Amino acid sequence: MLERDHEIITVDDDGSLQIGNVFRRHIADEPLKKEVALHKRWLDSLPHEYPMPDVPYKIGVYIRYYNQTKYEDYIKKHIEQYMDDIALCRKWTLVDFYIDNGMNVPRMENAKDWCRLLGDCFSGNVDLIVTQKASNIGRNIKEVSLLARILAAQKHPIGIYCISDDLFTLASYYRDDLHDDGFIPDGIKPLPNDELDVPLIYETEPFALTTEMSDEQS
Repeated sequence: MLERDHEIITVDDDGSLQIGNVFRRHIADEPLKKEVALHKRWLDSLPHEYPMPDVPYKIGVYIRYYNQTKYEDYIKKHIEQYMDDIALCRKWTLVDFYIDNGMNVPRMENAKDWCRLLGDCFSGNVDLIVTQKASNIGRNIKEVSLLARILAAQKHPIGIYCISDDLFTLASYYRDDLHDDGFIPDGIKPLPNDELDVPLIYETEPFALTTEMSDEQS
């Protein structure tokens, strides 16, 4: 790597030169931010889909709360705003608020109320999770993506709507991704087919067995 007057010059494997921003050479790149930015750019090119008021939803609101805010009664105002919004849609039912404290997002399994919310989803009590932004859910975008697909693939699909990101996991443009394992975290392999998933074909044997039984009885 060579440095020259506000520039960083690197040589690629093919011998070509790449000039970078010298002012950011001490700042580590964050691939996650780039991935999210590209995804938002793609979303901006689409007509956004969001939870429709005429669809009956059982809503669980997830809030990650920490005290560094200019409003002393922030959590109260936040809850009231959600209640007012949901009340505008007669077919929506507010199930509960699920609130975890902490400035930093922990691993999902360590977030007590998030785990409670997932339990209510899988038990059929909640079919739409509403939260302010995707980063409230988890720090690993691949785990968040995998969880969103698991929820959406249930017999009664469960969606997540992130307000600030305007991201709705049950939108039609995500349907093809449900069976794509590209975002499955490293080390996690798809489960093998269960024996019950293999079609059992009985075309001749049962008939032959029935015929033998009939011969014996006669």
